[in-house]
Amino acid sequence: MRIQILTIFPELFEPFLSTSLVGRAIERGLLAVEVRDLRDFAAGRHRSVDDEPYGGGGGMVMTAPVWLRAVREIAAGRSPRRILLSPQGRRLDDGRLRELAAAEDLLLLCGRYEGIDERVRELAVDEELSIGDYVLAGGELPAMVLVEALSREIPGVVQLPDSVARDSFRTGLLDHPHYTRPPEVEGLGVPEVLLSGDHAAIEAWRLRAALAATLAKRPDLLERAELSPAARRELDRLLAERSRGE
Repeated sequence: MRIQILTIFPELFEPFLSTSLVGRAIERGLLAVEVRDLRDFAAGRHRSVDDEPYGGGGGMVMTAPVWLRAVREIAAGRSPRRILLSPQGRRLDDGRLRELAAAEDLLLLCGRYEGIDERVRELAVDEELSIGDYVLAGGELPAMVLVEALSREIPGVVQLPDSVARDSFRTGLLDHPHYTRPPEVEGLGVPEVLLSGDHAAIEAWRLRAALAATLAKRPDLLERAELSPAARRELDRLLAERSRGE
């Protein structure tokens, strides 16, 4: 997968792209990430990329010509999926993430200030993506979130593929709780079944724990989760226990 990122703060990405899973994926050639400075496409000695908004009020707005020039030059001869990171976009979720992971070429646009001239969205953007219903200073952090999430979908990046398959949301449920040494922490122990060596019982416990966590924290997910018959039966038991106050 190739990802290009367009921003006025390319230096923000340097430590991120050289660290942890993302850094190793790039090092091993599993992922290619190129960060481009929008100011390199700006005209004039000052390389200005923003101006006052028509209508007055608010902050500065990033101008359309520099963005259009940059996107078209970067995309020339290629057909990247052009994504604007924006709080107004579709909220990124596991389903959309898996769809994007199938793409070979992405171009991420990171706005700043009050935003980007609307004509850029109309002329040079395929879709807008949001990482949540809140506003950040720019699109750089959302771009990093997207790059890291996508890197986990590339075969070979995560050494234990089962850990990705069990991630929260992948099955429609939140993940089950995890424990490691020591066996007791400030009076709290590890569930006995996890120490039993009985793999069938452990899997049954993990399913029940994932259902219980989802029911308690994100019951909305259960409305659209595709549950197996065993999971549906376990959920019915949990709901019955809840109704009895157990």
